[in-house]
Amino acid sequence: MASIQPELWVDRPAAAVEFYEAAFGATVLLRVGDGDDIVAQLDVDGAVFWVTSADAALRRLDPHEAGGTTGRTLLVVDYPDALAARAVAAGAEEKSPVGDEHTWRVGRVVDPFGHEWEIGKPLHG
Repeated sequence: MASIQPELWVDRPAAAVEFYEAAFGATVLLRVGDGDDIVAQLDVDGAVFWVTSADAALRRLDPHEAGGTTGRTLLVVDYPDALAARAVAAGAEEKSPVGDEHTWRVGRVVDPFGHEWEIGKPLHG
């Protein structure tokens, strides 16, 4: 079995965990540490990712510090319209509204920590 579990580096990981719980309905699978000195593993309906502190000394830059993001995380869900709206209500910025594009129903948001998310599902299949 193979999987990819991205790790997001943020300036306030405890607040990020709270945001992902509210915005995406994430469940915390593992949380080690206290305050903002944490590593947390989160799950959104089987899509697993990690959150931890950015650390310039280790060259782990958060998007705000870097002045942008170097990638986008695609979150594939059954109801992208509802989840994108939930993320915006929780504090994400809508980058593009959910719509039909390139055989997908997809929209894009940027979370309060500077990470870009594409929320969507294939239209067929």
